[in-house]
Amino acid sequence: MEAKLKGRHFITTQDWTLEELETLFALAADLKTARAEGRATPLLSGKTLYMIFFDASTRTRSSFETGMTQLGGHGIYLSPDKMQISHGENAHDTAKVLSRYGDGIAIRHCAFNEGNAYLREVAENTDVPLLNMQCDFYHPCQILADYLTLKEKFGGKTRGLKLGVAWTSAPNYVRPLSVPQSLILMMPRFGIDVTLAYPPEFKLMPEIEEQAKANAKAAGARFEISHRFEDAFDGADAVIPKSWGPLVTTRDVPEGLGLIEKYPDWRCEAKHMALGKDRMIYMHPLPADRGREVTDEVIDGPQSVVYDQAENRLHVQKALMALTM
Repeated sequence: MEAKLKGRHFITTQDWTLEELETLFALAADLKTARAEGRATPLLSGKTLYMIFFDASTRTRSSFETGMTQLGGHGIYLSPDKMQISHGENAHDTAKVLSRYGDGIAIRHCAFNEGNAYLREVAENTDVPLLNMQCDFYHPCQILADYLTLKEKFGGKTRGLKLGVAWTSAPNYVRPLSVPQSLILMMPRFGIDVTLAYPPEFKLMPEIEEQAKANAKAAGARFEISHRFEDAFDGADAVIPKSWGPLVTTRDVPEGLGLIEKYPDWRCEAKHMALGKDRMIYMHPLPADRGREVTDEVIDGPQSVVYDQAENRLHVQKALMALTM
């Protein structure tokens, strides 16, 4: 299985089978144990990953770059404004050149209706694996970390869990759709029941919602959409309340920000956490807008696992890089 994954692109979890994903999770767990025990894991000794960031990052850059170091390789940070991309070099030429130098290319490009297309053009023109560090449609590495966290918190048994994915009101900028879309695509494939809650203007891409329904049906899981915030919490084992923009409804930024301000009560509070099961956990990909998306009482409380979740980005991405590069 490991040999079959070498050289594979990773743009969305949809492109990998459950068996392939389970291989990744098993390796991630092994690498996490090795890290805790202080054992070196030089699986990518002498190899180079080029990381192109069209969008700012804290956890993604840190976890990928640190992961390459811990695997014995080297991650090189590249910013398009300091590359020939800023002078018009296209994805084809960038891919051809970088794949002659290094062993993998990772890209973060979240501009709506631009990012995923750019990643796929690079993937078509490179001889090394292309890894999605987040695009406008998908954030697969975040969802890998989310699932590993669920496995850890629920004793490895995820089938039959209920996960609530809820939109939250966060100001200042219009956030991508990629996190909720990746969550509803992958979690049902592992038998997790998902309730997606959002105000009507914050629907996800119709084709993604339809694919999530198909994934759930094939796995014998449930996927439901609600326009009530509380429904994501009711009887849930885990919740991920997180903001995203009304990009399917409008591309106008002022209009989008106005729609966000329309729903200030869509905020995770202790009263919502009380609606779930006794063991329910609070998750968030971070950064969370404290006071708007979630209260300090919740994110700093005993049900919160956000820092365990953030740490797991490192371990799943190390596994991803080791298997593909």
